[in-house]
Amino acid sequence: MKKKLITMAVAAAMAAPAAAMAEAIIYGKLHVSIDYADVTNAYQTPVFAPDGRKVVDGVDFNGWGVNGQGSYMPGQSRAQRVGVKGSEDIGNGLKAIYQFEMGFAMGASDDNIPGGNNNSFSVRNSFVGLAGSFGSVLVGRHDTPLKISTGKLDMFADTMADYNGTVGFNDLRVDNAIAYISPSFSGFQFMGALVAPGGATAFGDDNVNSDQLNGAYSLAGIYSNGPYYASIAYESLSNEMFMDSATSRAGTTVAPPPTDCLTPTGVLGPTSTCGYVDNDYAKWRFGLGILDWNGFTFSFVYENQDNNPAGGTYDSTVRNPQTGAFVAVPNGIKSQELWQIQAGYAFGNNQVKAMYGQAGRDYDLSTSNYPGVGNTNNRTMIEDWDGDRSTWAIAFDHNFSKRTKAYVLYTQVDDDYEDYTTMMGNPNITDGYTSSWDGFSVGMIHSF
Repeated sequence: MKKKLITMAVAAAMAAPAAAMAEAIIYGKLHVSIDYADVTNAYQTPVFAPDGRKVVDGVDFNGWGVNGQGSYMPGQSRAQRVGVKGSEDIGNGLKAIYQFEMGFAMGASDDNIPGGNNNSFSVRNSFVGLAGSFGSVLVGRHDTPLKISTGKLDMFADTMADYNGTVGFNDLRVDNAIAYISPSFSGFQFMGALVAPGGATAFGDDNVNSDQLNGAYSLAGIYSNGPYYASIAYESLSNEMFMDSATSRAGTTVAPPPTDCLTPTGVLGPTSTCGYVDNDYAKWRFGLGILDWNGFTFSFVYENQDNNPAGGTYDSTVRNPQTGAFVAVPNGIKSQELWQIQAGYAFGNNQVKAMYGQAGRDYDLSTSNYPGVGNTNNRTMIEDWDGDRSTWAIAFDHNFSKRTKAYVLYTQVDDDYEDYTTMMGNPNITDGYTSSWDGFSVGMIHSF
């Protein structure tokens, strides 16, 4: 009898931790691809004479890569990940929820083939929170509601043709997030998030004035019912998120930028003047979709980006040879409008899909205030700064199972600014420009 009791006690002791971990789930996604890309002016831009003649050619990249890694491979990363998530019933209709997720590259993201370090391990969505009939509240690192609002509408997500790396949509995953996700009310759902920066910024420096509870905030409303999907979202990042302490504390002078950036001889003024960001960076986005309706999927996404911080700061000046006046040149665009359509058809274990998108930029310069108004090359450059980017892609997917898929795709990006910028960099809040490029990719994805 004692032996039976001892056996039962040991079994119960072993079962208790197992029961506590019963809702802990280990999950992940492994995504590999073999890629080829042709990138215009990846290493060096052309040199033009004043009359617009090209006197020195640019240096392109034409070559192979794996998983989108390597400095000259365009598009987004393949977003490999592994994580653990779960919940615990804590009574009164409440659950404690948690998630910890790591991302990794499985490729030479540090441009060191034998190194194996990759400099690419990162924390993805990771948080602790409470869930109940009221919805969920969580604190940690998470995708913003604006990003979530159209995530289901990108059939090319995490591939070479991902809409962030081609069209230039600006999705964010943020630290210091305090987020709320409502329950669904007949298909309607609301999400909101605040970012309390604690002196941190959007570019890795510190700012003593970056102290608000809402240093950034993001709001989204989503309707999802059967195949029908619609969303609208708004996101704002405080101007303090784009300056260090010295720049923020110094402020700007009475004269409006860029006048206050210049000395009489055209030399840039203090960084605290030329680097001051006056306005909050704002985005709004809406999406529409019909998802898997008799095999057909259609989606549309539109985004407006306003008061891009790069468009309000200045690192260089040029002189008008006709008037002798100097002009400070913005570091990037002021605003841009982006849109994309996607369509797909699934049959059996296969799907064919395609996308087309455009971005229209506003650099806030004109030939009337730009030096060398009679200079053909300068006029062309201004037109290209304010020019467009267009992109398209086609793909074929084959599902071996619910968890394993293979695909092949081709995508192309054409950018008016290709002659004035080297390697792409995602066309985001730092610059707004990208090289022209095209490429194809053959990949496999396994989720667990």
